[in-house]
Amino acid sequence: MKSDYKKKAVTDIEKLKILMPHWINHNNDHIRDNEKWLKKTIGLGLKDVGHELREAIEILKMANRHIEVAYKKLQQIESPKPGAIFETEKSKKTLKQKNPPEISGDFNLKQIGVIRTPYIDNAPYQPVEEDEGDFRIVVDSQYGHSLYKLDVFRYIYVVYYIHQVKQEFSEIVSPTWADGAKVGVFASRSPVRPNPIGISIVRIKGIKDSEIFTSGMDVFDGTPLLDIKPYIKDLDSKSDANYGWIEDMDNREHLLLHIRGIPHDY
Repeated sequence: MKSDYKKKAVTDIEKLKILMPHWINHNNDHIRDNEKWLKKTIGLGLKDVGHELREAIEILKMANRHIEVAYKKLQQIESPKPGAIFETEKSKKTLKQKNPPEISGDFNLKQIGVIRTPYIDNAPYQPVEEDEGDFRIVVDSQYGHSLYKLDVFRYIYVVYYIHQVKQEFSEIVSPTWADGAKVGVFASRSPVRPNPIGISIVRIKGIKDSEIFTSGMDVFDGTPLLDIKPYIKDLDSKSDANYGWIEDMDNREHLLLHIRGIPHDY
């Protein structure tokens, strides 16, 4: 019985090496067929149907990516000899504990659009709700359908790359509005960070094609857009949030005006 099991395990690995490319090609056939019909549904004005079909296509593509990665890993190993099958199974848990998977320190982010604001040389520290000027998020046309139903939300998170940072990184910073106070960069909103990624919450004023018109934003014109997420009531509002180290400062109310970018006389 054990001998039969060992032979079967080796045989199944070889079968898997043959089956995986077949699965990938089969899924690609479905993807091409679905994409053809997606164009037809868009042409027929079936927006809701097209949205669901597009989601299905993305799931199929994601499934194929996982199968391709699995196939590459399978190709890198030799089929175990029959006598090694049980040893491999026996030591599987030990290997997981002793050799956790390595994670690369580098990540690739894709720009999905650009942010347009009136600010060229100077911008507020935080978004000003009633700020005047042209504030728009221009999403690349290939992601236009990704805005479907975003207009039913009132606020959004805007995630962007802070591309104009020229200062050298420092773990300890002194925010310009903090009257000389020094804190760790992770306890601040400083744009000079290990990863220069910014996030702002703004109100949606309207969406036309691939453009989102918003309330005031605290970013420079031409800032690369990385992502957009809906701001959801209760999930994203914490009633017990505090002011952290700002609570201990004597001129807290004055500093809060600076933080919010609200004009004042003192």
